[in-house]
Amino acid sequence: MWDLPIDGSPFAFIDLEMTGLNLESDRVVEICIDRVVNGQTVRRLVSLLHPGDRVGGAAHVHGLDAAALADAPPFEAIASEIRELLDGAIPVAHAAEWDMGFLSAEFARIGVEIDLTHAVDTLVLARRAFALHGYSLSALCKHFEIARGNAHRAEADVEAMKVVFYKCVEALSPKSARDLWEVRIAKKIARAAIVEACERAVATQSEVTITYRPRHRSALKLRMILAKIEHDATPPRAIGYDLPGRSRREIRLDRILQVEPA
Repeated sequence: MWDLPIDGSPFAFIDLEMTGLNLESDRVVEICIDRVVNGQTVRRLVSLLHPGDRVGGAAHVHGLDAAALADAPPFEAIASEIRELLDGAIPVAHAAEWDMGFLSAEFARIGVEIDLTHAVDTLVLARRAFALHGYSLSALCKHFEIARGNAHRAEADVEAMKVVFYKCVEALSPKSARDLWEVRIAKKIARAAIVEACERAVATQSEVTITYRPRHRSALKLRMILAKIEHDATPPRAIGYDLPGRSRREIRLDRILQVEPA
């Protein structure tokens, strides 16, 4: 599923609200999972969850106090439905490490193992694709003028995150979900699809248009002929010539967003 085209890939957009940020002691109080294929929701789960003796924690953030959660089901009551929604889907979350960590912890409490080690992170994608002052979901919604709805509630956050995701897809032009997962910030690793596109350009000596985002700057378009790829550099680099002036230019492959035939 990770190598399907983006339009055919099943994505599970996930947002959780918790009683706090301690994986060992804090609990999930709300969950939304929206399973999407080709931009269309095929199944959705939205539910409050009773956190046991942690009820009331972080109510000042999401408003879910003891009264709001009094009749909410425990996690184990909907665990099977959650697994069905995630089965065969690619998880997507904002600051995904937190959501995947808390969801895994909830499953561990009921003795169920689940592999959530691979997820697409819209925070990481946005940091690579756009030069902004902030990358929180609130900051991204403000920048892109996305209607936030009831902020810090799972369903509203999933709706906002989906818009951010597809804006990142537009900017990065990925070939697959794996291509998106390979986006890494500060790790100096280039996406395999970008490396392959640059290698083809070197082999054919054909003019390409490269969308490149320098550090702290918005993306720019470069018309280039690439001469060689330095795979052993960290990060790997492409060396070529600007057009029409043919001045020499060296660029980092990890900062390339798109490579297109001119």
